[in-house]
Amino acid sequence: MSLYGLARPLLFALDPETAHRLTLRLSDFLSYPAVPPAPCAVMGLHFPNPVGLAAGLDKNAEHIDAFGRMGFGFVEVGTVTPRPQPGNPRPRLFRIAERQAIINRFGFNNVGVDEFLRNVGRASWKGILGINIGKNAATPAERAVDDYVIGLEKVYAAASYVTVNISSPNTKNLRNLQEDDQLNGLLRTLSELRARLMDKHGRRVPLALKIAPDLEDPQIQSIADAVRRHGIDAVIATNTTTGREGVEGLPNAAEAGGLSGAPITRKSTAVLKKIHACLQGEAAVIGAGGIMSGADAAGKRVAGASLVQLYSGLIYRGPELVSECVSAFRAK
Repeated sequence: MSLYGLARPLLFALDPETAHRLTLRLSDFLSYPAVPPAPCAVMGLHFPNPVGLAAGLDKNAEHIDAFGRMGFGFVEVGTVTPRPQPGNPRPRLFRIAERQAIINRFGFNNVGVDEFLRNVGRASWKGILGINIGKNAATPAERAVDDYVIGLEKVYAAASYVTVNISSPNTKNLRNLQEDDQLNGLLRTLSELRARLMDKHGRRVPLALKIAPDLEDPQIQSIADAVRRHGIDAVIATNTTTGREGVEGLPNAAEAGGLSGAPITRKSTAVLKKIHACLQGEAAVIGAGGIMSGADAAGKRVAGASLVQLYSGLIYRGPELVSECVSAFRAK
């Protein structure tokens, strides 16, 4: 059994958010086995392997070096907002261990973009870094685009790519930004801003859009059309779900928030497959949601993913999952 496998019962005996913070702190002092190389090129970037860390685990970019040592091909940090915010009241993180699932309603708790970027600057790891941006909860819906503009301007120079998060269920009305008019307005503004920033900084930073798994087919087609229209480089499919399929009746299943882990594997992969078909090769797809094994990672690739990201699987399986997913992804 791995070191993480031995420690997990002790960590799971703690309050989930306490265990989360403790694990992150401990990760800064550990070493990890080597991960086999599996180089690939996506979004114009060259990745040492196609398995990355999903946003949400390292919200404040405080543990970049630790995740780099785990062998991830890329690390995505955030979600970060223009201003610091505490997020929702605790408790806001819940395990459903019987189904290898997690419910969270963090609500974009983070230190704000200025302190966040200071943390990024302190990291010594120089791999591919994604920065996930969002809006402050207190920002009115009609001013949401302003927060994304601030976020993109601030993080552009530090990011290998930037993810626009419009799919968290834990910020009121955020998912409304996935609707036609609002999405086109947001992506048009960010695409035009990216062109100006490219001239200023002398490099083009790819943009990714993170979407929800709770979408009907016409919405998926509409999102794909907007992504293609505005030159967005990738879609991350998917965020957490507001549904409770697979955990009904279990302790914590009725808690508000987004469900992640094994119960959303099929749902997330189905959306991935549909968005991939709609994009017609004009943007990459990054698979996230319910990757608990190498077989799950391989399934995302079959569905159309060029890269994958881990979150809940890392909590239940530990760092060994990274190498397993790289090997499985290569084999397909």
